[in-house]
Amino acid sequence: MTALLITGSLFFAACNNEEKPKEEKATTTLEPANDQPETHGTEVKPADVTLTTPLNQDWVKAGKATYDLKCQSCHKLTDERLVGPGWAGVTKRREPHWIMNMVTNVDMMLETDPEAQKLLEQCLVRMPNQNLSKDESRQVLEFMRSNDGEK
Repeated sequence: MTALLITGSLFFAACNNEEKPKEEKATTTLEPANDQPETHGTEVKPADVTLTTPLNQDWVKAGKATYDLKCQSCHKLTDERLVGPGWAGVTKRREPHWIMNMVTNVDMMLETDPEAQKLLEQCLVRMPNQNLSKDESRQVLEFMRSNDGEK
């Protein structure tokens, strides 16, 4: 019995002393999901936005495509808050240049605009930069206008 215990102990010790392969350290880099560098737009001024009637339907379609791809996971088209505020009525409450700046220049808006800061306090989640161009933000605005009943 003693010999069995000694043999078992030696076997156990030999098994535990085997050199184990070194684990590779995982390295993680944070890069935009679409492999594009993060971009920020230039500030949109009131004079930079001209609203048209009737709506530009090509822009409405393009804005909806952008919404479907980049916005719907956080924003509903109703007044219901998901992660961010719902979009219903937004074009009645906010100036067009404000909306476009919020879409393209989130950091600037959160640093300087009291209304954007209030939204952050309410939602508790900072809106990520979606890397939209000024033209794309204008298309999103046109889709928002359509969502609010503009024709």
